[in-house]
Amino acid sequence: MREIKVGILGFGTVGSGTVKILQDNADAISARIGAEIVVSRVAVRDLTKPRDVSLHAPTLTTNPQDITDDPDIEIVAELIGGVEPARTLVERAIANGKNIVTANKEMVAKVGHDLRIAAQSSGKDFFMEASVAGGIPIIATLGESLAGNQVREIAGIVNGTTNYILTKMTQEGAAFEKVLSEAQSLGYAEAEPSSDVDGYDAQYKIAILASLAFGSRVNVEDVQVEGIRHISPRDIVVAKELGYRIKLIATAQGSPNGMRVRVNPTLLPLKHPLATVDGVFNGVFVRGDAVGDLTLIGRGAGSLPTGSAVVGDIIHCARNIVAGATGRVPYMASHDLPMLPAASSWSKFYARVRVLDRPKALAAIATIFGDHDVSIESVIQRAMPDEEAEIVWVTHEVREQDVHAALATIHALPVVRSVDTALRVME
Repeated sequence: MREIKVGILGFGTVGSGTVKILQDNADAISARIGAEIVVSRVAVRDLTKPRDVSLHAPTLTTNPQDITDDPDIEIVAELIGGVEPARTLVERAIANGKNIVTANKEMVAKVGHDLRIAAQSSGKDFFMEASVAGGIPIIATLGESLAGNQVREIAGIVNGTTNYILTKMTQEGAAFEKVLSEAQSLGYAEAEPSSDVDGYDAQYKIAILASLAFGSRVNVEDVQVEGIRHISPRDIVVAKELGYRIKLIATAQGSPNGMRVRVNPTLLPLKHPLATVDGVFNGVFVRGDAVGDLTLIGRGAGSLPTGSAVVGDIIHCARNIVAGATGRVPYMASHDLPMLPAASSWSKFYARVRVLDRPKALAAIATIFGDHDVSIESVIQRAMPDEEAEIVWVTHEVREQDVHAALATIHALPVVRSVDTALRVME
């Protein structure tokens, strides 16, 4: 049986999971490919670091060029993360005739289009399933299974850390800071958690999905992003009373005129398929013109789930090598759709305001909403201590710029103590 040699750049969480799956399932994988996958070299930073997966010492190297420049290696799996030195190493590997598999969301989101062009020009594969949603096969679904559809919308919970935090806040009524500290102690959140809790991780991932869904390049910097630091236990409670769950949702909507791509905390009705995706799980909802609505749910991170996606790409690539059919890069952007301004988008909104408990306070706020063409679906007013009242508004679908303009005016009213929260509502 023919051997196909693989070099792996990075032997952390994902790299170790990848090697473990390749070792544990070697016979089944060989039978499915008609060739044997051999892990030839693995690039690491520290040769002496203890590892859960054993490899022969000669397999390990601290020099990544031992992989990118090895003429016997046919597939390079880039599992380092970040843009550099990952991009430079991938470019070198492609120039040396290697097929590429990557789990690097930031690199794919920022420079993936150029790397895919380079791979295609060299007649080599470039696979990236593991860059979004761990073990959920969303990239293959968009790029291949739904290739005959016009995708209208994608909405996803694509960051397990924030989903874990919001789930615990919902179940226990705990504050954000307390749950974040717990997530860090369990290894679900980094010591510096900004990428997760401020939405940047999800920003990279939805940029990738939007590019695939709409066949257009997406500038990551144009993706509007809002994190979850300001979500309070009170918002969780009120949302639950109204029949909603708060989730960090990455959304992409496309039309012939352009696309809107964003990440923000959102109220989901309990009937929405993503509303019950809890803990560290991810979920992606896709709406296509032919297939209708699809929802994929699974583990979005971790050694084995993400390693599963990497191994799946390695198998796909190996089959192409055996068939002499590499270079069929299926995920190329064919045009550049404009990014439509977020301010002109339409949505329902939830707003929570604290006011002095005075006559006509509610009427004054309602008048301002009306003056800004913000139609109200429901309103709840509750008395609070210290002669204050809490007013919760849910609007009909309105323009985002009108809501924000109205809330800015409301905030300036003498009777208003604070505009605590304003969140989008998805139906």
